[in-house]
Amino acid sequence: MELTHILIADDHSLIREGIRNLIEANDKMLIVGEAWDGPTLFAKLAETRPDFLLFDVSMPNFDPIESLREIKKTYPALKILVISAHDDEVYVRGLLAAGADGYHMKDLPAKQLIVAIEQILGGQKWIASSLINKLVNPTIEKKSSITLTTRQSDLLHLLTQGLDNQSMALKLDLSVRTVENNLTRLYRILNVQSRLEAVNFAIQNPEVLGLSSPAVKVKPENLDPGIRKEITILLVDDNPRFRRELRQTVNNLFPRAMVYEAENISEAVHLTGHIKPNLILIDMILGKESGIQCTKLLKDKTPTSRIILISAYPDKEFHRLGLEAGAMAFIDKKDMDISSLKQIISDLPV
Repeated sequence: MELTHILIADDHSLIREGIRNLIEANDKMLIVGEAWDGPTLFAKLAETRPDFLLFDVSMPNFDPIESLREIKKTYPALKILVISAHDDEVYVRGLLAAGADGYHMKDLPAKQLIVAIEQILGGQKWIASSLINKLVNPTIEKKSSITLTTRQSDLLHLLTQGLDNQSMALKLDLSVRTVENNLTRLYRILNVQSRLEAVNFAIQNPEVLGLSSPAVKVKPENLDPGIRKEITILLVDDNPRFRRELRQTVNNLFPRAMVYEAENISEAVHLTGHIKPNLILIDMILGKESGIQCTKLLKDKTPTSRIILISAYPDKEFHRLGLEAGAMAFIDKKDMDISSLKQIISDLPV
């Protein structure tokens, strides 16, 4: 069996390491090199002659569109997947027109990266689902015209109640696999990538469930004492969409919670000089910065805060380093659903 030789290009060593560990778990793929800027990328391409290139657009000394055109001209058979945090429609179109075989978003679950690579190797194109609506209809999003089947409505309603897949399967008398498959189709219809985004879609668009008021309406007086806690939470993540979705979910579960946001280490350190958060959620990758370094700094600054590291690229070594830095847990982003958030926050000492 011939292995697919893959070259990774990203200027952040932690991202390269996370992708390498993810791909090396697949016995059909082999990492043959890594690059961290434009000149290194071209040198590694000439040296390794890979079958597949996976690159980030934000590298030093690298013009992504012009470089992509040159790479495709020199290596016409090379399959190329862009992996980026940028979702600007014009930017995406430019890279696809320049020769990219796919465009993947960094905030998606890690396992979807393997799906993207396999789909491109199979001769197809790959576009992250969050980008499809922008590309097909960039000016008008027809959210209100979405019509769900009875099963999809039931699943969305159960998601807003915080049920996990197994509980939904029992409730609907379905297998867990059937629930998972139906959720995948539901996310595609709603143009979302996660349980959190699906719930927030239902909150913001109650008509999709046939409701005239929000699908999730929490009244503090109806909550148990644990959920009525007055707590302060700091979200440290460089992805504004993820911060927004997580903040909205927390606020719907815990109306009295004060939620602050930071997109980098300096903002997080500045905020902890003015607030003493009960809980700090830190993404493993903060642009070009490390969530582990952020954890060390914040643990020194506010030692009583509980810190949890989150990542789209879970890795045993990241987990070990995160715990050594002072985090109490390391969680895969795809597991950050309503139930896990509710449990984490309910367990906080106040």
